[in-house]
Amino acid sequence: MYVEPFELRRRTLGDILDQTIARCPDNDAVVYVDRDYRLTWKEFGEETDTLAKGLMALGVKKGEKVAVWASNVPFWVSLMFATARIGAILLTVNTSYRESEVEYLLKHSDCENLVVIDGFRDHDYLQTTYTIVPELRTQPRGELRSSRLPHLKRVIFLGVEKHRGMYSIPEIKSLSVMTGDKEYAERKASVDPDDVVNMQYTSGTTGFPKGVMLSHTNIGNNGYWIGYHQGFSAKDRICLPVPLFHCFGCVLGVMAAVNHGAALIILESYNPVQVMTSVEAEKCTALYGVPTMFLAVLEHRIFERIDFSSLRTGIMAGSVCPEPLMKRVFEKMNMREITIVYGLTESSPGMTQTHKDEEFSRRVSTVGRAMPGIEVRVADPETGEEMPRGQTGEVQCRGYNVMKGYYNMPEETAAAITEDGWLHSGDLGIMDEEGYLVITGRIKDMIIRGGENIYPREIEEFLSGMEGVLDVQVVAVPSRKYGEEVGAFIIPKPGLDLRPEDVRDFCRGRIAWHKVPRHVAIVEAFPLTGSGKIQKFRLREMAAAMFPEPAQG
Repeated sequence: MYVEPFELRRRTLGDILDQTIARCPDNDAVVYVDRDYRLTWKEFGEETDTLAKGLMALGVKKGEKVAVWASNVPFWVSLMFATARIGAILLTVNTSYRESEVEYLLKHSDCENLVVIDGFRDHDYLQTTYTIVPELRTQPRGELRSSRLPHLKRVIFLGVEKHRGMYSIPEIKSLSVMTGDKEYAERKASVDPDDVVNMQYTSGTTGFPKGVMLSHTNIGNNGYWIGYHQGFSAKDRICLPVPLFHCFGCVLGVMAAVNHGAALIILESYNPVQVMTSVEAEKCTALYGVPTMFLAVLEHRIFERIDFSSLRTGIMAGSVCPEPLMKRVFEKMNMREITIVYGLTESSPGMTQTHKDEEFSRRVSTVGRAMPGIEVRVADPETGEEMPRGQTGEVQCRGYNVMKGYYNMPEETAAAITEDGWLHSGDLGIMDEEGYLVITGRIKDMIIRGGENIYPREIEEFLSGMEGVLDVQVVAVPSRKYGEEVGAFIIPKPGLDLRPEDVRDFCRGRIAWHKVPRHVAIVEAFPLTGSGKIQKFRLREMAAAMFPEPAQG
């Protein structure tokens, strides 16, 4: 297997885009099949520049955070590169977040700018925004002073409609004429490849969500190699139904495409029928998704009527990829060069990947080998010493891909990255003599539900505020469909009748839907160690035994 010699590409996202525009200006760049939206690379570059100049005219300075709370709507990718052009930091917001979670993120990040859509699923983003920032209804635009979010300066609606106190996309575009070419060129030239360009909030290995700071160098290089291992070129067309707010969407998808000039066929949100029709209509050569997405396509009633002959590669990632499912995708969807990427947000995100040319058994039974420019090892969780090949330990990585740190959290950053640069993954794995890695479990308590990271403590803190709850512990419950589901063990206050449905009703609409416990057990006590510590591993065993349905299908 030939692998291109590693060379660290110290380029900004704007540089990478410019090179692609120069190489294939008239090729498709961004396409939405369900509407009249199709931009070539040249047109995409022009839209990005207009948006960037408009943001500058609005007063967005280098280093400011621009939070985007939106599904995969048009302008999302343009905003990603417009902010990168002017040295701003794109702060991606989970589309499932509710009021308290969005407020926490905006406050913790000292965010200056918020970009929103009208809503997603059953959640009205505009109403939530006005609840968090009521001053939008009374204060003039450009003079926002929020009592709950003191750093917030402006709110932008990611669309054409006008809303009280907010700027719209057409307005920002019209402001672009106020930024001169010389001023714009100077701002672009001031951006360094090692500057932070992207912040994503992740539950990490402990505590509440942390802002992972990623640089141009981090995600630019990672995107290049992810595309390289799939054999991407300007002839490829990637169907992207995964969320752009995840690294899966904006790095594995967008950055892989931009590095190699491949077209992005984007879906606003996941829908198996739209995935299939997009692949067929646009003759996509690659498809991305978490295992549940592929399963939904394979088992859909119209599956047999769709032409998948154009497909050849793609990525299955986000949670454990079952070998039988990989084989079905390989055989039934023509994805004979499908790959798996393993990593975490803190590693930009990929640290290992299978290669399209590797033997099939390697691509379905492992998560591949270390990507070029990255060291990956399996270490003793206690001592940090590297384990012999074939033995279980914590997966760690070191290289260009390691995050710059957690925003304003130096102690947590120091706990995540060793003094000599190794990033803790919190995952357990085994590496064979040839360097192929198999993930076997986790030493952290993180729950990964269908690619969504959920940290139990966050839900425990929330449920502890429920009347009638004396104590609560949250653990992962095995699920064939989602990999894991959220399970809650609750000790009620004496004399109170608390039922599982009461707990779920308390959660609905107040925390993100994927964090609502699917399984609830009302218990009298938790299993304890001799020293009185709660044995979470016993709770996980109990949950698997008490709620076997997900594990069986």
